[in-house]
Amino acid sequence: MSFAAVAVALLAQPQLEGVNYTIFWTVVGVLLVVIAILVWRNFAKPKPAPSDVVEPPEPVKPSCEPLRLLAILQREGRLVDFFLEEIDAYTDQQVGAAVRDIHRNCRKALLDHLVLEPVLPESEGAQVTVPAGFDPSAVRVTGNVTGSPPFTGTLRHHGWRVKELKITPPPAGQDEFVVHPAEVELS
Repeated sequence: MSFAAVAVALLAQPQLEGVNYTIFWTVVGVLLVVIAILVWRNFAKPKPAPSDVVEPPEPVKPSCEPLRLLAILQREGRLVDFFLEEIDAYTDQQVGAAVRDIHRNCRKALLDHLVLEPVLPESEGAQVTVPAGFDPSAVRVTGNVTGSPPFTGTLRHHGWRVKELKITPPPAGQDEFVVHPAEVELS
């Protein structure tokens, strides 16, 4: 018999005497003890102190490795400044003079920090065959593309692949999202 059935049977008795009386008060006593333990466990739990509160972890910052080369091109050739400047008001001669310096400095930075090689060794304008199973990230087929490879066509650009990357990581604690620091001249 379940506990609830025993309690109902005992409460249904017109009088509680003898054994019934003892069982009834035993059940009530056990219930009171169980309730007291549950209440005590709920309120006796130590509340976390403010210093014990666990903060959620900070989101992981994305890798800034691609920004390092941009930072080098900005530092050496002011490339970001050039791209973000509004140049419509300048004459072609002024833009051309600025581009010559930017080109020279950025070219030097690229040659100092990257070893580049052509994706396809043939010269531009040559007839080339793109084999079956080619890497579409290395060769882009354009024009009248029908059927499946091998494809034969004219090489319009030989592409570039980085053979070696010579970029050192920034010093510890440096904000890698800063492509170029603000410059403040003191007087």
